[in-house]
Amino acid sequence: MAASPKIGVVGVGRMGSNIARRLKDTGFSVAVVCDARPESASELAAEIGAEAARTLARVTELSDVVITVVTDDAAMRGIFAETGDSLLNGATGKVFVNCATISPDVHVEIEKRAKAHGAKSLEACMASSISQARDGTLYLMCGGERATFDQVKPMLDKMSSSLRYVGPAGQAAKVKALVNMVMNINTAGLAEGLGLGEALGLDLTLLREVFAQTGANSRVLETDGEDMQNHDHACFFSAAHAAKDSGIALALGRGAGLDLPMAAAAKGQFDAMCAAGLGELDKSGVAELTFKSRRATASKN
Repeated sequence: MAASPKIGVVGVGRMGSNIARRLKDTGFSVAVVCDARPESASELAAEIGAEAARTLARVTELSDVVITVVTDDAAMRGIFAETGDSLLNGATGKVFVNCATISPDVHVEIEKRAKAHGAKSLEACMASSISQARDGTLYLMCGGERATFDQVKPMLDKMSSSLRYVGPAGQAAKVKALVNMVMNINTAGLAEGLGLGEALGLDLTLLREVFAQTGANSRVLETDGEDMQNHDHACFFSAAHAAKDSGIALALGRGAGLDLPMAAAAKGQFDAMCAAGLGELDKSGVAELTFKSRRATASKN
């Protein structure tokens, strides 16, 4: 990678904006940002001294490396469209680093599209949240050609505290899908345990302490347990994203001929949150479905 590559960021929501800030703070030239919500791009651009691009082609024009952080498969295919405004316009020699949690097959498809236009593509799947993006302590799992990984590694090192090269395109996305599948199962299970504890009249602080010292312990207990107890669901990873990511894992299971009943049950809970108007709460908000005292008001929060 060039000593001072110009970086573009497409998708500057909670994660993308903080990645851009982190790279700016560590001396990288963040030249351009773009978002489906132009006001978000304009605000960030003013903050970090970048251009707010009105087109995807402009992002590619101004960048050596483009980081993408979009919501789903459709959005990913859209920004790499074969026709119309696209990051692929003028993409020869560019590198795309795609951080979204999407279907593994889509990462493979995007790599093929990039190669056809003389560009390179790498998936850099994030198993972390907003504060880690800002602090440069993301857990990144990367898939694609090893040479492409090595080319952008100096940038990835500034974004992460744990950086793993997993294998060819699609492989890191499979690992990420399983990470989120297990996390979502743990989250739904913890919400049921604490909800039952409340219904039984137990001291939930004591219950969490016992969980932490026994086989009920988990990373989710550390990050979400107190929030579930305190009815605090400020969003770090939304229920809507949890539902989407569980769906990716279930699709992988079907493709492998496996039934995943616990993953399906967890997805059902996050789908129920979305149906109740709670999809933009943090995933810890699944407790709103399992605490007996809260069920009646869940649709109003």
